Amino acid sequence: PVNPSGGLKAKGHPIGATGVSMHVMTAMQLCGDAGDMQIEGAGKAGIFNMGGACVASYVSVLERLR
Repeated sequence: PVNPSGGLKAKGHPIGATGVSMHVMTAMQLCGDAGDMQIEGAGKAGIFNMGGACVASYVSVLERLR
């Protein structure tokens, strides 16, 4: 599944906070705290974020440990 929260545009695209928002939602998924948006059995997740006019690109891979 991709963007169970609706993605960043559904959040109003909070410039400067998009990467944080993506990581928080991902952590909530992995901890089982995403409520109605929860993806059952989520154990690993990938996050891709770009900054500026395609100047910086970041990839994070998170994994549930417990």
